[in-house]
Amino acid sequence: MEELYKKSDLLLANLNDDFERGVYDRIHWEDRLLGITGARGTGKTTLLLQRMRKVINGTDSLYISMDDPYFLVVPLIKLIENFRESGGKYLFVDEVHKYPCWARELKNFYDFYKDVKIVFTGSSAIDIYRQDVDLSRRAVMYEMSGLSFREYLMFNRILDTPALKLEDILENHNEIALELIKDFRPIPHFENYLEFGYYPFFMESESSYSVKVEQVVRLIVETDMRFIKEITLENTRSILKLLKILATTVPFKPNISSLSEKVGVDRTTLIHYLHYLEKARLVNTVQAYGKKLTKLAKPDKLYLENTNIKYALAAGKADRGSMRELFFMNQMANIGKEATLPHNGDFYIDDITYEIGNKNKTNKQIHNVKDSYIVADGIEFGRGNRIPLWLFGMMY
Repeated sequence: MEELYKKSDLLLANLNDDFERGVYDRIHWEDRLLGITGARGTGKTTLLLQRMRKVINGTDSLYISMDDPYFLVVPLIKLIENFRESGGKYLFVDEVHKYPCWARELKNFYDFYKDVKIVFTGSSAIDIYRQDVDLSRRAVMYEMSGLSFREYLMFNRILDTPALKLEDILENHNEIALELIKDFRPIPHFENYLEFGYYPFFMESESSYSVKVEQVVRLIVETDMRFIKEITLENTRSILKLLKILATTVPFKPNISSLSEKVGVDRTTLIHYLHYLEKARLVNTVQAYGKKLTKLAKPDKLYLENTNIKYALAAGKADRGSMRELFFMNQMANIGKEATLPHNGDFYIDDITYEIGNKNKTNKQIHNVKDSYIVADGIEFGRGNRIPLWLFGMMY
């Protein structure tokens, strides 16, 4: 156990915590059992260590990762018991999905001991409600997304401003944008964000950024998703091929039969893939307004999860129209908004229709639609129902 403390101390000593994600303040850290999910590369480990630095007091805090060889010999529950007996109060458990029976051992500890707080992280590909025990009434869960455009600007010390509410953007976008652009020029920074800004590791090097994004995608598919019984080593190649196809398409209304033929799997298998890829935060799917949602429902529109993945996998062939819609969809999803497809326009969210386009986009498609907005790429500020696309990146 002493070796685990040494590793934990070393990680904490090397922590760069100049920037704290907005999600930190939304988490109720005093709950006894907290779970944080999120795709690789979004900063879950840094978040755990930042919290640990704030509560540490001698040996009462410990960070562990469940891919440590230590846990090939020592059960997690035994480690927790030893930690508690030695005076431990705060345990931070990373990569929990890499340990078999993790849910049962956390449940048992939660039910029998009240004096240790545990925070655990796991891949978005896992679903705690599918474990053989029920953690849903015990663990308070949060999901961690990639950086918003606002966080990217803060991370780079370009602009430090509070998150905007969607309703404020819709009502006062002109005044808000004009105030913000006094301090920076949004368009060039927005272009960089679309390609390099969603994952915090852009600070290491932009030249290798796309390679790292590809590595993240491959690790999610080949490692994280392997914990789902329907995903095997043999069919990960088909999943990666599917993601490559999505990266180079225009805003995609999938023909499932045609797509399944290209990928080399049957229709039902393809829909299963899409379901789990959405859980793993590699794709976002959209259904037509009013359509009943089921696990086997064919998506009516299909996007990669964020623009950085699209840039990395498209290898210079990324469609700009798809990029605009993908960004808007991603930022809305990350603040908890569910989008559907309206009869006219691109997205329907909370009784409002949005049409996404370039700076010359007109009202033609939504001129008769009540409560509708043009979301325009390439403009610094708008007027009336015309809102700059980049402003929707300032919501978290």
